[in-house]
Amino acid sequence: MAALAGAFVWDEERIQEEELQRSIDEMKRLEEMSHVFQRSGVDCHPSEPKSQPEGNEDSGGKEQPWEMVMDKKHFKLWRRPITGTHLYQYRVFGTYTDVTPRQFFNVQLDTEYRKKWDALVIKLEVIERDVVSGSEVLHWVTHFPYPMYSRDYVYVRRYSVDQENNVMVLVSRAVEHPSVPESPEFVRVRSYESQMVIRPHKSFDENGFDYLLTYSDNPQTVFPRYCVSWMVSSGMPDFLEKLHMATLKAKNMEIKVKDYISSKPLETGSEAKATTPSSERKNEGSCGPARIEYA
Repeated sequence: MAALAGAFVWDEERIQEEELQRSIDEMKRLEEMSHVFQRSGVDCHPSEPKSQPEGNEDSGGKEQPWEMVMDKKHFKLWRRPITGTHLYQYRVFGTYTDVTPRQFFNVQLDTEYRKKWDALVIKLEVIERDVVSGSEVLHWVTHFPYPMYSRDYVYVRRYSVDQENNVMVLVSRAVEHPSVPESPEFVRVRSYESQMVIRPHKSFDENGFDYLLTYSDNPQTVFPRYCVSWMVSSGMPDFLEKLHMATLKAKNMEIKVKDYISSKPLETGSEAKATTPSSERKNEGSCGPARIEYA
């Protein structure tokens, strides 16, 4: 482990504190708007998130606007173009009232439990862990919609719980790691970022919380932009609902889930076997009824 730690330098600078603070500030703004509408007895329809200078400006320096894609009572989804690419950045603001923030947070982080509730996971393991910062490097292999190859991600994640400000944060970002070279079996996703901010309505151990998820990646597909956007826009709420149901199941059936708030993460155990991906038709132009998965 010492030799590996010496070869692999933790890229903490890539976990941008300013971007994270912007997400927290934006979440507070959306929460305040929701509470105003709720007190007035009007359905909550928060306006689009404020555009922030997160590297998505066009050549003239103008920030790309957010576009609402989905507007439900407890789930709002926006997207905005990533300049110079055919991709979008996505932002979700949502609420759950039947599970606690601690339960939802822990289920996201528990890699062994995810192998049980997420059927799309082929492999998910912790490659390296920094005991000081709590950062972990993970290797995640997931099925993608037919006829595409399965994708694999190598990413660093870091989580924190701010008791004073009553907020929980989980940040992930793609990295390279010497112990996980690219495999011909999978398509390596090298551009991936995710930020999840959770704010309890009361406390970490009482039901009810709001969350703000900001997400982008480049899945290396040859499909048209509208098709990739459809898969992501459909897959994101699908994944979040699966995560919610897994949290409910763990709560109601008292399934043991590691408490990442009060203790350090444990070493992972056995891992799922990788399967050989089916052939990918490079020029396929239509969208299938499948979903893209999220970490």
